[in-house]
Amino acid sequence: MAKSKSVYVCQSCGAESAKWIGKCPSCQQWNSYVEEIFQKPDRSVVSFSPTKSSPVPISDIQPHKRGRIKTLSKEFDRLLGGGLVPGSLILLGGEPGIGKSTMALQVLLGMEKTISLYVSGEESEQQIKIRSERIGNTNETCFIYCETKLEDILHNIERIKPEVVIIDSIQTIHTERIESSPGSVSQVRESASLLLKYSKGSGIPIILIGHITKDGSLAGPKVLEHIVDTVLYFEGDRNHLYRILRVNKNRFGSTSELGIFEMNDTGLREIENPSELLISHFEEKLSGVAISATLDGTRPFLIETQALVSSAVYGTPQRSSTGFDLRRLNMLLAILEKRAGFKLAAKDVFLNIAGGIKVADPAIDMAVICSILSSNLDFPIDKKKCFSAEVGLSGEIRPVSRIEQRILEAEKLGFEQIYLSKYNLKGLKTAKYTIQIVPLDKIENLIRQLFS
Repeated sequence: MAKSKSVYVCQSCGAESAKWIGKCPSCQQWNSYVEEIFQKPDRSVVSFSPTKSSPVPISDIQPHKRGRIKTLSKEFDRLLGGGLVPGSLILLGGEPGIGKSTMALQVLLGMEKTISLYVSGEESEQQIKIRSERIGNTNETCFIYCETKLEDILHNIERIKPEVVIIDSIQTIHTERIESSPGSVSQVRESASLLLKYSKGSGIPIILIGHITKDGSLAGPKVLEHIVDTVLYFEGDRNHLYRILRVNKNRFGSTSELGIFEMNDTGLREIENPSELLISHFEEKLSGVAISATLDGTRPFLIETQALVSSAVYGTPQRSSTGFDLRRLNMLLAILEKRAGFKLAAKDVFLNIAGGIKVADPAIDMAVICSILSSNLDFPIDKKKCFSAEVGLSGEIRPVSRIEQRILEAEKLGFEQIYLSKYNLKGLKTAKYTIQIVPLDKIENLIRQLFS
């Protein structure tokens, strides 16, 4: 039997040291090193490892006959690229109370005639039963197992032979190979590696639920994100109804997809048309509001941009942004100062993206500028107009990608005019659209048409 080895491991980034260090040289965190004991186990104890194989030509490899496994959740399947890939390892992360466990249990309960296993290390069987009754779905093929020891979990997976497994959460699982406490960097890394090895050998897709730290990153070592095949992030404020599921990594699909869910008394409801929810339906005309046709992944949706410009009460003007990059807001304000002649240096500017979501699409630039000028001039913009273009430093209106999808989305929601870059008209058949397309090349022309 091998001797035990004691090392100090950073609980933030996973860096190792032979002695205790006050400040981690890798991630610059203070007091994050914890002593952990490693001991090489007896290989004869491990009975769940796949059989040894030899290299084969790629032409002789046969793909899985089952193909992707459908979960009957259209949004979840679309984010994964069409469904669960057999033998894949998926990591679902998010803040506590955001709805990760509800989402995972709802997916399993919706997969009728599919044997599934839900492993919980945080809740009892009775608590999971209460949540399933609140969701309102019943599934006789869904098994519940409350355990934190990895060896026992793998033994029961071998016994039940499920088609899908969910581990809630990876921070509570521990293996006898490592003597450190559950949730430590070594335990999380070793448990995830063993689950990956078992998933690839058996062809069973496994979904891991993970917590995130204060700075918004997944708890545990960064190598955890490299081990798994797909990383999904749950975003949203617990005080709001809407939840956003983003794809940060996907080996079997696109990484620029987004799904929107609504949290209610019966679980999470899919939002098939988020544009109608992200636009306020007000009757009277309000200044400081502009609608932008944005794109997240392959899904177009219209979003409301709200701005408030007021005289600075204190010496230094405030710049605040919610859901939009503050540095880009400062850049757009500088463009308005230099290219359009608007004196905003002595005024407070507040910007908010409606719905509590974050937008990184540069096509929202024109709507941000229009909302700021609308609030500054106290001149409301017609609610039947929308905008979709990027603004350059020289004041030019730059084209954006997939303009046809943006136009069709605005047309479907009843907008009468869409303002875009004239360089997007190349190869675009404007005659097939009922919405009026207004091409622009300079920011001065935009201001002249809207606020003259």
